[in-house]
Amino acid sequence: MDEENKVVADPRETFGKGAARKIRAAGKIPAVLYGHGTDPQHLTLPGHQVGLLIRKANAVLDLQIAGKSQIALVKDVQKDPVHQVIEHIDLIVIRRGEKVQVEVPVHLEGESYPGTIADLDAKTLLLEVEATRIPENIVVSIEGLEDGSQIHATEVELPAGATLVSDPETLVVLVHVPQKVDLGEEAAEAAAEEAAEAEAPVAEEAAAESAE
Repeated sequence: MDEENKVVADPRETFGKGAARKIRAAGKIPAVLYGHGTDPQHLTLPGHQVGLLIRKANAVLDLQIAGKSQIALVKDVQKDPVHQVIEHIDLIVIRRGEKVQVEVPVHLEGESYPGTIADLDAKTLLLEVEATRIPENIVVSIEGLEDGSQIHATEVELPAGATLVSDPETLVVLVHVPQKVDLGEEAAEAAAEEAAEAEAPVAEEAAAESAE
C-alpha cells in the first residue's frame, strides 16, 4: 500500500443528519466500515485527503483506526446532487491477498481508421482481482481499426492477475462510419410549419377585427 493511501480515521459516537452536517462543516466525511462478519464501524475521515483519493475508481484506503491498520475498499460514495459535496462513504473490510470483484473502467487508446468512430459500448468490465492491486483502468487499443470492427470482452487484454467475470461475449467497442443525415429538407419543412403557426393567430385577429 502507498503511504498516500494511509488515512487516519476517527471512530464516531454521534449519528443522525445533524451530527453528519457538523462533521461535514468541519471538513470531514462520515463513513461506515463493514464486512467479514464484523460489526459496522462508524468513522470520520479527513475530507480533503479522501476526496482526492476517491477520484480514482475502486480506491483502497489503509485506515489507521486507534493506531491499528485496516485496509478497506471504497464501495459507495454518496454526493449532494447539486453541490457535489461528499455526504457519506461506505467502506468494505478487505484483507491482504484477498480477491474481490470490481467494475473497472475501460479506456480507449489510439485512433480508428480515418472516417470512422469508435463507440465504447461497455464503459466498465467486472473483474476479479487481488484487493490491494486493483487496476485503475483497462486499456483497449483501437488503433487503425476499420468500419465494422468489434472488440468483445474475451478479446480484451487484462491487467496481470485479473480474471474476467463479465460475460466474455460482452461487446466492448464497435467501430463504424457515422451515418450522414440530410437535414436540409427536414429543416425547411420545420421552418415552414413554424411560420404557418406564427401567421395563424395574426390572421384570426384580423378576421375578428373586420367582423367588429
